[in-house]
Amino acid sequence: MMLGKSSLIIASNRLPVKLSGSGSKRRVESGAGGLVTALVPVLRNRGGKWVGWPGVVEEDGISDLDPLLSGLSKDLGYDIRPVHLTEQERRDFYFGFSNEIVWPMFHDLQTLCHFAPEYWTAYGRVNRKFAEVIGRYASSGDYVWVHDYHLMGVRTNLKEFGVSTAAGFFLHTPFPPLDIFLKIPWRLGLLRMLLDFDLIGFQTERDRRNFLQCLQTLVAETTVEGAGHVVDVHAGERRVRVGAFPISIDFAEFDSHAATPAVIRRAEEIRDCTPGRTLILGVDRLDYTKGIPYRLDAFRSALKHYPELRERISLIQIVVPSRTEVPRYQELKTEIEQLVGRINGEFSQTGWIPVHYIFRSLNRGELLAHYRAADIALVTPLKDGMNLIAKEYCAAQIEENGTLILSEFAGAASQLQEGALLVNPYHIEEVADAIQRAFHLPAGEKGARMRNLRATIREQDIFWWVDSFLKAAFHRSLNDFPVLEEYLPRLELQEEGEA
Repeated sequence: MMLGKSSLIIASNRLPVKLSGSGSKRRVESGAGGLVTALVPVLRNRGGKWVGWPGVVEEDGISDLDPLLSGLSKDLGYDIRPVHLTEQERRDFYFGFSNEIVWPMFHDLQTLCHFAPEYWTAYGRVNRKFAEVIGRYASSGDYVWVHDYHLMGVRTNLKEFGVSTAAGFFLHTPFPPLDIFLKIPWRLGLLRMLLDFDLIGFQTERDRRNFLQCLQTLVAETTVEGAGHVVDVHAGERRVRVGAFPISIDFAEFDSHAATPAVIRRAEEIRDCTPGRTLILGVDRLDYTKGIPYRLDAFRSALKHYPELRERISLIQIVVPSRTEVPRYQELKTEIEQLVGRINGEFSQTGWIPVHYIFRSLNRGELLAHYRAADIALVTPLKDGMNLIAKEYCAAQIEENGTLILSEFAGAASQLQEGALLVNPYHIEEVADAIQRAFHLPAGEKGARMRNLRATIREQDIFWWVDSFLKAAFHRSLNDFPVLEEYLPRLELQEEGEA
């Protein structure tokens, strides 16, 4: 069924682009992160809109932003609509409520929370700003898809503005169990905000189960009906659908780009730097939920307890800078660097360095080359909504001879448990044993495991994820938002150039 000019409106905390410089020197670059990786292929060239904060505050000067982003929209194939924040809002909404309350709480790290009342006030004010921008551009046939913990109150504000456009919400982080969620002072307010959406999506069945338990405990007269990955929740007069939709990647894109000559050459260069050795790869954003210090301790334990691994394996640990202005993240960076230095100081030999540490972002080609060069991926977050690194690594393993060691507390574990070596990231010895096991894994078993992983990710890719959510939310599929005719000539030219 064709929907005419109906389009998707995506709302997230950040736009899928990054701004640098100011005034006439302002530049726009592609954004990074799992959400951008997942949604840009879906929205591109379909005439949709992406609403988000551009990353600069009003005090820095924003008069040039709207025309700059308007021109960019034409190139991207979808419209960029900025939400402008003040420095105070950035501090109290983003660094405050979002990252000093919700982020640690939803990752079971409640001791890191700071429950300042002004944070809650700012959270409501910024969610209202997002709703104002969405309401300004939403048409009656559009579908609003709100993403992540920053924006749980958007639909409530849309209703207050009289905007009745259908809206769904997807949480990219885990959802905590009842005993942790109860500690949030504004717990009931958050639940009531979420119940204003037509569909609430989670990464895993465990997250959905935690949410439903919180609802049935805290919201009176709540009943759950149905079975399967989507159920109906009745709370008073509200009927809301609640489901589990594990996010994924564009498997075909990663698979094809990993096979390009440039990536193959770069992967060979990486391997030539450590000839004859098994390469282990860790790729993480700088964040305390990623468990990097535990991972380094486990790698040290593997070298200590399995001497045969010395001079035969090397760990490449890539850390992407994030929130480096926050003291807790500065401390984490220092801890990581000290651990790397300690391991290298203890075990290095002439011609062999155990840990190669990279603290910067890598472009897509460089990252794919590292995926291809790595014999083992060590993906061990303490807790993660999904973790797309695990899926990207498998998609890039076109020769199907790599091994994935995966935290059982990553959302991806529920899908990838048949092929990955699952570990408890807190258990240093268990992770060390998994490294030793992966090193000695027979080629036949490696191939079978990786084929299984790749088949799962290929079948349940990013487009499968979008289709699943849209069908549950709006009884529509991705095909109901076709590529617009004005973009077809440009797409054909791009395909010819890529060939």
